[in-house]
Amino acid sequence: MQTLTKQLTETGLRDRILTDQQIKRLLTGTDQRRHHLVNRAVKADELVRLRRGLYVLADELREHPIHPFAVAQMLAPGSYVSLETALAFHGWIPEAVYTTASIVPGRKAKEFRNEGLGLFNFHPLAIQQGSFLELVRRVEASGQSFLVAEPLRALMDLVCLRKVEWQGFAWLEQGLRVDVEALNKAIGAELRTLKDVYKHERMRNFISELEHSLGLVVRHD
Repeated sequence: MQTLTKQLTETGLRDRILTDQQIKRLLTGTDQRRHHLVNRAVKADELVRLRRGLYVLADELREHPIHPFAVAQMLAPGSYVSLETALAFHGWIPEAVYTTASIVPGRKAKEFRNEGLGLFNFHPLAIQQGSFLELVRRVEASGQSFLVAEPLRALMDLVCLRKVEWQGFAWLEQGLRVDVEALNKAIGAELRTLKDVYKHERMRNFISELEHSLGLVVRHD
């Protein structure tokens, strides 16, 4: 076992996602020594470099396998998992999703690929100030913590990202294969909350049409 790997396991950091600064505080000596020990652990396949300055121990050295959602939070701090990834996580769509998709604050889209952990996409959306984390909750799994959109928020994020106009349930049921039974249990208060999340009038119109279709509001002709 490499020197760095041994220190990480002995100090209770085996399940942490680690930055260069955290490793620097752990190791004594020069920056050159630290770089040497990091590179040796990476070459020995004991330490996995997620991107420059961000690392995790290999799964066989951890108590719990690294969760891709936790990785996403570290790759783009402030982001939350959403879109098809969150819909699959909540069981609202039947297909397995192999890309971890997140919503990120700001205006810049990002993408990271890791050979062992897969593809991570980060998308900005036009969201009202102060509403970024509406209907987003913290999830704990295997000692790891990450932010995940509630299913309705994930669905509306997807509508917003794809610039979809209301087309009835066809796009939801056939295009996305959303579990309509789950959607029919949607809470009216959540949909009303989501009307104030997005900046575009198109989103408010879409949510209003969805409300009417679900029978959550009464039409006034």
